[in-house]
Amino acid sequence: MKTQTKIALLLGILCISIVILFSTIIYYFLNNYSYVDFYKRLETRVRISAKYNFNSDTLDAAYLKSIKNQHLEKLEKEKEYIIKITPQLTLDSLSKKHKLPKTFLETLLKEGRAKEKDGSFFFAGSKIQNDNNQHLVIVSAENYYVTHHLIFLRNMLFGSIVLLVLIVLSLSVYFSKHIFKPIKEITDNVKQISTENIHLRLENNSVNNNEISELINTFNDLLSRIETAFETQKNFISNASHELGTPLTTIIGEADVALLKVRTPQEYEQSLNSILQQAERLDQITKSLLFLAQTGYKGKTIVFEMLRIDEIIWETKGLIDKLNPDNKIFVDLNLLPEDPKKLKVKGNKQLLHLAFANLLNNACKYSNNSPVTVHIASSNTQVVIIIEDLGIGIPEAEMAYIYDPFFRASNTKLYEGYGIGLPLTRNVINLHKGELLVSSALNAGTKVQIKLPLIQFPPTTPYP
Repeated sequence: MKTQTKIALLLGILCISIVILFSTIIYYFLNNYSYVDFYKRLETRVRISAKYNFNSDTLDAAYLKSIKNQHLEKLEKEKEYIIKITPQLTLDSLSKKHKLPKTFLETLLKEGRAKEKDGSFFFAGSKIQNDNNQHLVIVSAENYYVTHHLIFLRNMLFGSIVLLVLIVLSLSVYFSKHIFKPIKEITDNVKQISTENIHLRLENNSVNNNEISELINTFNDLLSRIETAFETQKNFISNASHELGTPLTTIIGEADVALLKVRTPQEYEQSLNSILQQAERLDQITKSLLFLAQTGYKGKTIVFEMLRIDEIIWETKGLIDKLNPDNKIFVDLNLLPEDPKKLKVKGNKQLLHLAFANLLNNACKYSNNSPVTVHIASSNTQVVIIIEDLGIGIPEAEMAYIYDPFFRASNTKLYEGYGIGLPLTRNVINLHKGELLVSSALNAGTKVQIKLPLIQFPPTTPYP
């Protein structure tokens, strides 16, 4: 069963149940009130009848009778009984003679007052002591209100419930359709989006910032992320196939050429060196890809320890000085904090060396060993490392793809590289719960900002 149908049925059943409950309560209390009210009417007539039937003053008796006839409403099939109690009277004979309920007469004789209902007729009576005689004063009548008005009310309530059932069900279906219409439109639109037209987005025509609008925005954000993932995947496959295919093609070509005819030892040595060079290149790309995958895997256990970030920078610079003696890396100490605790981070030494080495190597390589400045600053919660170079920069239109594996900017064709260093560095920074920000201007240089959280020491803890 669809949710729309469930809501319509639930709303209809709820409203109908409430109406039936209130109708039942109204009918129940009116029905009880009609009995109480009618008995009071009969008891009033019994008292008046006793007064004008047994009043010694004839004028007063006549006056009371005229008042009753003029001002008291004549009840339906009203009868008045004045019965003198004698020893010869029995309940059976009295009941048969006057057609009165035997139980009513029995209660009346025993308790002096009684009231009873027999079918649609109601009885009320009192035992009156007059001189030395006892009389029974009884008034009976048919309760017209019960037999007519309450039946009319019951039929009217039943008819109203039936009519209300139809109205409530119709309104429930209408409102459920109206409420679910935007969701159905969203579903239909999402079904039309596939990998071929993943650039399409859902239209948000809702003026109010309601749940439907929020749902549409969430879908659009999800589609944007999926589109980015597709583009990244396409770019990765395109670049990976090229980067992996080039050394393989060279290896196969060198081997084929070497096997075409018998060659001199020097020629075989030259072919083997070429094959070895391309195999090493392929091995380096494969290891980089594996390491990139490992740093992106959240379940991998990595050992963290307390490190000083300035020591990591100096160690990395020392390594690069050995590999590239022509570099011009300068570490700016002007912003270095005086408190050593503001340089302490929790991290993996090998991974941080790798991340900073990638960034510093890129800065030196793409600036042709122009000056590269490293700034180290700190706040109460994080340490900030800024690496600035004066290199070729990155085109603005390509900044969105710099973290895609194997992506290389269009102005880097003259420089060796695989396009893995920056994605790998970002994964390392993310593992340390840090943030990597890159800004660049074409032919003006690149600025890389790394933010890493500091270890928070208790105020009373001495410097370790």
